[in-house]
Amino acid sequence: MIVYLVRHARAGHRETWEGDDDRLRPLDKRGRKQAQALVAQLAGRDFSRILSSPYVRCVQSVEPLAAARGLQVEAVDALAEGAGEAAALELFRGLDSPAVASVHGDLAWELLGETLKKGATAVLDVGDEIDVLERLDPPA
Repeated sequence: MIVYLVRHARAGHRETWEGDDDRLRPLDKRGRKQAQALVAQLAGRDFSRILSSPYVRCVQSVEPLAAARGLQVEAVDALAEGAGEAAALELFRGLDSPAVASVHGDLAWELLGETLKKGATAVLDVGDEIDVLERLDPPA
């Protein structure tokens, strides 16, 4: 199954954000531009669902894409920060069509074994193994 794994766009720094609940930290100005640019970056790609960690920054990262495609962003706890690789793989392996998944850096690291830049996308073929088919740099 093809999964477009999107690391959430830039949301400033957790340490300098003034909110009490980091789950509510929004994208910053650059992050909003990255989210808008994702629409063009994934143009022509085939997917029918957009899944996201329920954290605000992840949802906001794919909202422009969802609007452009006429899809809803589906907030899924299995993609939340700290939920772990096993929960994400169970979700991905249960899909019946290609999907976009907006995630945090920890999950990207667990799945890829390397850091994925904020706003970047890795095109994965998820089966018994995970094959990285392509890496797309974050939109400027």
